[in-house]
Amino acid sequence: MSRTLTELPSFPPDFVWGVATSAFQIEGAAHEAGKGESIWDRFCRQPGAIADGSNGDIACDHIKRVDEDLDLIARLGVDAYRFSVSWPRVQPDGRGAFNEAGLAFYDRLVDGLLARGLRPYLTLNHWDLPQALQDGGGWAVRDTVHRFVDYARAVNARLGDRLAAVTTHNEPWVMAVLGHESGIFAPGIRHRGTAMQVAHHLLLSHGLALQALRADGCRSRLGIVLNLSPIGPATDSPEDRAAAWLEDGRLVRWYMDPLLLGRYPEDVWQHLGADAPRIEPGDLAAIATPMDYLGINYYTRGVVSASGGWSAQSSGLPLTDMGWEVVPEGLTELLLRLHRDWDLPPVYVMENGAAFRDELVDGQVMDTERRDYIARHIAATHQALAAGVPMAGYMVWSLMDNFEWASGYAKRFGIVHVDYATLARTPKQSYHWYRHFLQSQRAQRQQPQAA
Repeated sequence: MSRTLTELPSFPPDFVWGVATSAFQIEGAAHEAGKGESIWDRFCRQPGAIADGSNGDIACDHIKRVDEDLDLIARLGVDAYRFSVSWPRVQPDGRGAFNEAGLAFYDRLVDGLLARGLRPYLTLNHWDLPQALQDGGGWAVRDTVHRFVDYARAVNARLGDRLAAVTTHNEPWVMAVLGHESGIFAPGIRHRGTAMQVAHHLLLSHGLALQALRADGCRSRLGIVLNLSPIGPATDSPEDRAAAWLEDGRLVRWYMDPLLLGRYPEDVWQHLGADAPRIEPGDLAAIATPMDYLGINYYTRGVVSASGGWSAQSSGLPLTDMGWEVVPEGLTELLLRLHRDWDLPPVYVMENGAAFRDELVDGQVMDTERRDYIARHIAATHQALAAGVPMAGYMVWSLMDNFEWASGYAKRFGIVHVDYATLARTPKQSYHWYRHFLQSQRAQRQQPQAA
């Protein structure tokens, strides 16, 4: 059952509340105004790649409805909006000339946020690599690292004077493993060695981009966003415990260790053998360039067995429409572990949310399960904050229903319902709850303190 507004604790006055989206999932206008092809544009046209056979050509039509969507964000009462730039929209081939029409759209978006009192939190790479770069090897080749740095510098030159924060990459594990090992995401490659080289190049491009942006006088806070979960064994057997620790190494330590300790975890490196990435002198020092913040995306925990891999559906806990367990305490566990094992910069929960089978009835969507999910995870975030984790913000995924990657449009994560036939937006019960929660937080801040 959801906590009431009065039961939820008060957060510090400078704690940042937000909501998040990504370009490919909402923008549409996939082949308009000079935009180049992305790897997801190409991947969507592979038979069987997307569950419902859909694509991002129209998505939520955000490009053409940006003012309406910014008004929805402003009415919600958040402090910040996290969005991503479509690299092929602003630089169609990933190298060379930039597309003025694409840059002008993000000018309009950023200015629209500021005019409404909202802080822009920009992500440079939320998976939609220009297909032209993929044709040359994509993230598996070192040249793409340098093309990303060029892109980051150009976006900063155009927008950086108005941004609160810049994220280099969203969820490098997903791009590497789901895109290049299992192949269920773009670009659909299935080779572990390629996946690990991609992971290294993503981390390297992050560090080099931070160095370049700071050399250019960037005034925004700079960081990266990782998808992390606590990983536990399915049983207490030595085999399951060993499998869980290795999976923790692949998901958590493979990214946290180089970013914050300047090295890869030795056990994972040895396990990879010939699939370990090729690195050059200076790479690890560049990856460990200090960050202004670390973003965490959390949805559920991981449960691992030696015989069957991930197996998180036999516990009897409630499941989302993605088949993921609802485990708010896993967020607290994760944050406490990160705080214990690494010297953390300020931490944001940059994505947290759930897909459920919402129905629009009489102009309303009563998504009680999502409302409760958000409330319980906000409480879990506060538990970590109270225990000393340097928590700086929390953002709901997502503002609106959208293209959910390989699941197409069948999975709805939004706190705003999108009717894909008409593209009409309808705030859900969870939207109204979050708005009232934020109002209650402001009211608590304004109450006089006892002497």
